[in-house]
Amino acid sequence: MSTTIETPATRDARALMGDHWPSIVQTILDNNEGMAPEMAGRIAEEGVKFVIACAQNPGTGLAPSRIVDEGWHALILHTGAYAELCATFGEFVHHFPGPDPTHYDPTILDRTKETIDALGFDLDAELWAPPTDDLLVSVAAKCQHAPSCTIRPMPKPEWP
Repeated sequence: MSTTIETPATRDARALMGDHWPSIVQTILDNNEGMAPEMAGRIAEEGVKFVIACAQNPGTGLAPSRIVDEGWHALILHTGAYAELCATFGEFVHHFPGPDPTHYDPTILDRTKETIDALGFDLDAELWAPPTDDLLVSVAAKCQHAPSCTIRPMPKPEWP
């Protein structure tokens, strides 16, 4: 079930984050010693796409790959930019980490990739691989969000 929020006018995840982009990429670099800046940028881009997909499709049970989860973690640490991204494209997307980084559900990962594709984004398929010992790149993120920890956006709280 999709919300009625319009998809991004630009399919450029970097542009959507504006001035926050360098800091988000730097957070990934700081947490992953020796990672190339180009790789950190790719990871951040997929994290933005993932958050938009979740914000626009609440209740559909989406989850990131382990590599993309690293980008999501970096976004979350930039609370203002993260909250603005969620609000711009739908509902706030909460993080519910799973305890086992090797546990995943391929069906959920496929659904997530299809949802991102349907929004008009080019998917960086190399970063959406299942969690294995031979991942494209090693990341600090150690949680896996499936099957019982799929993303559940929550409605905005109503303050008195």
